[in-house]
Amino acid sequence: MIDSTVVELSRLQFALTAMYHFIFVPLTLGLSFMIAIMESVYVMTGKDVWRRMTLFWGVLFGINFAMGVGTGIVMEFQFGMNWSYYSHYVGDIFGAPLAIEGLMAFFLEATFIGLFFFGWGRLSKVQHLTVTWLMALGTNLSALWILIANGWMQYPVGAVFNPETMRMEVVDFAAVLLNPVAQAKFVHTVSAGYVAGAMFVMSISAFFMLRGKHREIARRSFAVASAFGLLASISVAVLGDESGYATAENQKMKLAAIEGMWHTHPAPAPFTAFGIPNQQEQRNDFEVQIPYVMGLIATRSLDEEIPGILDLVKQAEGRVKGGQIAYAALERIRADKSDVEAREIFDRHWQDLGHGLLLKRYRDDIENATPEQIAQAALDTVPTVGPLFWTFRVMVGLGIYMIGFFALAFYYSCRNNFEHKRTFLRVALWSLPAPWIAIECGWFIAEYGRQPWAVDGVLPTFYAASGLAVYEILATLIGFTALYTVLLVIEVKLMLKAIRKGPDEILPSLQHPAVATHHANAPGNGQA
Repeated sequence: MIDSTVVELSRLQFALTAMYHFIFVPLTLGLSFMIAIMESVYVMTGKDVWRRMTLFWGVLFGINFAMGVGTGIVMEFQFGMNWSYYSHYVGDIFGAPLAIEGLMAFFLEATFIGLFFFGWGRLSKVQHLTVTWLMALGTNLSALWILIANGWMQYPVGAVFNPETMRMEVVDFAAVLLNPVAQAKFVHTVSAGYVAGAMFVMSISAFFMLRGKHREIARRSFAVASAFGLLASISVAVLGDESGYATAENQKMKLAAIEGMWHTHPAPAPFTAFGIPNQQEQRNDFEVQIPYVMGLIATRSLDEEIPGILDLVKQAEGRVKGGQIAYAALERIRADKSDVEAREIFDRHWQDLGHGLLLKRYRDDIENATPEQIAQAALDTVPTVGPLFWTFRVMVGLGIYMIGFFALAFYYSCRNNFEHKRTFLRVALWSLPAPWIAIECGWFIAEYGRQPWAVDGVLPTFYAASGLAVYEILATLIGFTALYTVLLVIEVKLMLKAIRKGPDEILPSLQHPAVATHHANAPGNGQA
């Protein structure tokens, strides 16, 4: 058994690096499409102000992209450093999407980012616009493959355990690609990134208008962001519902923990708007419920039950016992590969093997576990309810706020009077962190809610870690945290410097001479 302190420190390190990295990713997703929209308007209208907008927001996009790459590389190394048994056990499945992301999506994205910045004046308008859209497509393809890999950890399909190699192996790659949890996570996550991009553009535009600077760019950027943000925020809510339905279908324990639902309610289940979960007593000390809502969201029916935590624990206890049988059969196969009877037993029970491995926390000879140890292993399948319960409600509350915020911004944009709404502009400026807080909450729910599993139902987290010394984990934890903090500070400083300078100071230094000459002589340059 690996020291539990090593496991917890490894989890903390990966959580910190992942959540730091995901500060940069949503802005990359959102800004790439908004830049493509702005350049499309420039190509259609020929008005230079839209080209200047594309360049200015492109500079901020480039700063953010560079930081995202720097923080993302470290994460993949951790699979070999801190999670070596995980890499051995499921690398056949998990490694493929990561490799495809690097070879196809990231190279596509990085190549066209270079062409985006250096292609002005060297490519025609249509060619450069094509480059910009391919750059945006690349960012989304990167997210797709990463979320396919993560979705498989949430809901492992298309793979079986091979007793010959003692690891999980792919048998249906199409099932891995079309994993319903992965697809729901992808559309929900990229939509959240679009909201972050829209909020970023709107907040900086509001800052310019409050200071009376760069009005041409700020007004148009604000209008684009309000429309884009409204559509994206609504899509987050709609696709979040789809993600919730996928969770109810495939990750019942996570859903029950998010809801603080200890007992199975008669259908349709209520939604707990407010509550105080008490995990020790396995109940909620106080709760305010909205009838029927959870049943409609999770099952899309009025007659289907949502199982509660305690009923799911009983089901897990049966799977732990099945895992004992699978483990005993596996030991026989390892001793004698020609043991046909053991192979037949294992084939019937291998899907419970992961639950049997939960007993490794209590004893090595898991086939001899006591009833008390089996019950405790089943209880271990319950994640800590309180943090999940409250984090979900913070995320939903911020989502509702942003729908209302973008709806009001779009209304003001349609009336073309938002420049005079100085209170609203201040709210827009100070709302900048809202999408990031909601996004980080969403990732916390996704990953913390999967515990105690590294791969849901397949590999316990404590079984997946590397056998490192505590001081080794502490050294890398401190080092990565310090490095990421420095990178975040650099990003913020570079962003603020670019924003304070504004497009009038930044853009002349970026333009190719041919572009500057062409647009200086263009008729109607800078007109509305």
